[in-house]
Amino acid sequence: MIHIAIVDDHAIVRRGLRQFLSEEPDLSVVAEAANDREALAIVRQDTVDVVLLDLASPRQSGVDTLAEIKARRPDLPVLILSGFPEKYYATTMLRHGASGYLNKDCGPQELVKAIRTVARGHKYISAAVGELLAYQIASGDDKAEHEHLSERELQVFLHLARGETIGHLADSMSLSVKTVSTYRTRVMEKMSLSSNSDLTYYALKNGLIQ
Repeated sequence: MIHIAIVDDHAIVRRGLRQFLSEEPDLSVVAEAANDREALAIVRQDTVDVVLLDLASPRQSGVDTLAEIKARRPDLPVLILSGFPEKYYATTMLRHGASGYLNKDCGPQELVKAIRTVARGHKYISAAVGELLAYQIASGDDKAEHEHLSERELQVFLHLARGETIGHLADSMSLSVKTVSTYRTRVMEKMSLSSNSDLTYYALKNGLIQ
């Protein structure tokens, strides 16, 4: 039996995953966490075989949560199940110790296959991630500029690149205008860009928006 912990800040997502995975005879969800603090408490108990980790956390970045989990249990497989498509964060998370990366739009059976794969101590490389890795090897590209952004910075970047105003973005993300402006400044500095038009051009050029 593979014992699974689900780390996701949305209760309805955790409930849906638990219900689906319970239909598999060799899978059992034994713990749930809504944030990094709860996730680390579960990891300390040494009762799980695989962690399903969502990148979006209300407290800290998914990269930091992954790092903390791996620091406590280096051999514990962590499978990223994210709302971000693979092209945004897959290779970064693999570099930081994730055992696999799946977008939440993946098929249910692919998720089951990935869990079983990482539970055996192997990496799960989906077709989409495999294409990314192949492209980076062929192009000699180490890390794209947007991969240096935190999850929240990436969210702000993508919204601004699509033409949304800071005011609208602040309302939709339940943040202050000042906070969104701070995120925008960080994005511009990290990516060496100077305007929203630059953001849009970069996003279009790299296939992040259509």
